[in-house]
Amino acid sequence: MPAFPAAAREALADTQLRRNLAHATGTIRAKRAAVVGEVAEWEELRLAGAAIKDNTLRRLDEHLLTLEAALQARGATVHWARDAREACDVVASIARDHGVDEVVKVKSMATQEIGLNEALAEHGVTAWETDLAELIVQLGDDLPSHILVPAIHRNRAEIREIFRREMSAAGRPAPDGLTDDPAELAGAARLHLREKFLRAKMAVSGANFAVAESGTLVVVESEGNGRMCLTLPEVLVSVVGIEKVVPTWADLDVFLQLLPRSSTGERMNPYTSAWSGVTPGDGPRETHVVLLDNGRTRALADEVGRQALRCIRCSACLNVCPVYERTGGHAYGSVYPGPIGAILNPLLKGVGVDEQTDSLPYASSLCGACFEACPVRIDIPEVLVHLRSQVVDAHRGRPPKPEAVAMKAASWLLSDARRLGFAERGLGVANRALTRFGRRVLPGGRCALSRLPWPGSLWTNARDLPAPPRESFRSWWRREKG
Repeated sequence: MPAFPAAAREALADTQLRRNLAHATGTIRAKRAAVVGEVAEWEELRLAGAAIKDNTLRRLDEHLLTLEAALQARGATVHWARDAREACDVVASIARDHGVDEVVKVKSMATQEIGLNEALAEHGVTAWETDLAELIVQLGDDLPSHILVPAIHRNRAEIREIFRREMSAAGRPAPDGLTDDPAELAGAARLHLREKFLRAKMAVSGANFAVAESGTLVVVESEGNGRMCLTLPEVLVSVVGIEKVVPTWADLDVFLQLLPRSSTGERMNPYTSAWSGVTPGDGPRETHVVLLDNGRTRALADEVGRQALRCIRCSACLNVCPVYERTGGHAYGSVYPGPIGAILNPLLKGVGVDEQTDSLPYASSLCGACFEACPVRIDIPEVLVHLRSQVVDAHRGRPPKPEAVAMKAASWLLSDARRLGFAERGLGVANRALTRFGRRVLPGGRCALSRLPWPGSLWTNARDLPAPPRESFRSWWRREKG
């Protein structure tokens, strides 16, 4: 993926994308505001959620060991994965051991983070997404652009064409005469997925939360596909980020109030599924849990940035962000877009590694709307500024960029009165030269210098550059005051 400025410039040119985003984010914002307004103690809930997460992160090693022991006591097999490769290898080996060539998936942001679908394909295993929006993205050979609604960049007409064109190659075809009515589109997806649910012997899930005291994984969803994936297959593999752990069921209660209101604008999710290991005669016969690091301990070591690990993936920050609303999620080049992605990706990957990641902390106006919307009070603007300083430090010793050269030159010039005086006299000469050629100021008040092919002209594409004065203040003072 290109750096954010280049990707955003391309996205801004897509007027259909901007209309889709504006409509969808506006609708979600209104729903969220309505249900949050019903809760008198909303701010107290936010503070409680932040405190629980912070206390858990301070003793994360202890809680993870408690979770592992509880899972094993209930018949689950626990795997630890330091990075994406280890996690993918674990899931692929389980599929290979059971001789399966396809799996169904639900709540799979962590698996998208590690590129599990592509890794399984290399082993001859096809992974089918079962969330409606994820199915749209997969059939359209697309990328997710939102945490909650991955196909937010598509409208109904586009979805209908994807279904009519692609469903037959992936399984049951779309019904004849399919329209863009949402109920018909959902019905077509239901019929298409039902045969996959009934056929699949193995499922892969994520988890919204993992309760350490009981070894319970929790998934909240709105479509019922989670229940199908978690109960029908013989083998269930759950890939869970280590930051998803909460110590007790009492702690979980707080998040089950925060998450649905902040994500879907509902008082509670239609489906909340919880499972602990293996239960004879009920659900999968074999369960595996992959506890995924993949940069999370790196983020944990950052005293300012670790608050990003509080994130419960509600997407509230995306829906209020003026930058995201205009560029969409693809410009961020990651499964985690928007304000949270702008801090989470550099924290997980590290800065100074590639230009695309280093550009993300600058993909923000620092307006603070994301902090106000966040249900666990992640101060995203603070972390963005912190990461910008890390990006700058990571590039020290490399060939300087034009901006750095300009700032160094300005520092040298402004630090000495004599040099500043010479520069002021030079500006007066420039003014007279531009005036003589009749091009002192261009329409719109910009200086003629903005048309010249120099690095500063990029700066003046979006800002006015005043014409240099004919006489400096110093010269005027000497002439008038002697």
